[in-house]
Amino acid sequence: MTVVGLIMAVWCAGFAAISIWFEVTDHFGTGEYADHASGLSVVNWIVAAIKVVGATVALLAIARRPWLLTPRTVGTLLWAGFATTTVYVLGSLLQAALMMTGLSGEADRITASSVAYVLLFIVAAAGFGVLAFSFAHRADLGKREMLLGAFGAPIVLGGVLIVVPTILTAVGLLPVGGQG
Repeated sequence: MTVVGLIMAVWCAGFAAISIWFEVTDHFGTGEYADHASGLSVVNWIVAAIKVVGATVALLAIARRPWLLTPRTVGTLLWAGFATTTVYVLGSLLQAALMMTGLSGEADRITASSVAYVLLFIVAAAGFGVLAFSFAHRADLGKREMLLGAFGAPIVLGGVLIVVPTILTAVGLLPVGGQG
C-alpha cells in the first residue's frame, strides 16, 4: 500500500507542479485564450490546490497514524478522490465516444496526448480506489465515509467545471458560452 500511496502522492504533486508551471511561465497569457488569462489562472490555482490536497490525502492514507485529520476524514477524502477521478474519467470517455460517433465535437481532436491524459486519470482513479478500499478496511470505516466521499465528487466537479467558470464569466474573466 505504501507504494500505491507514494505513486498517488507523486501523481498529484506532479499535476500540481504542471499547474504552477503554467502560472510561472504565463502559459495562459499567450495564444487564443490570452484575453481570458486571469479567469483561466483562477481556475488553474483552484485545481492546483485540489491536487495538493490529493497528494496530502494519499500520504495520510499510508501513514501509520494519520496526523492532522481523523481517520474518518481521511477515509472520506480518499473516497472523494476515488469518486472524483472516476467520474472525470467516465465523463472523458463519454465525451470521446460522442466525438468518435460524430454526435458532438470532432473526432480528429482526439490526439495521442489527450488519450495519454485520460490514461493518467485512469491510473489516478485506480490508485485512489485501492487506497480508499484499503484505508477503509484498515481504519474499520463504515459506509458513511464512502457515501460522503462519493457524493462529494459531483460537488467538487460541479464546482470546478460549472460554478467557478459561471462566476468568472459573470464578472467578465471568462468568455460567455466558451467563445473567445
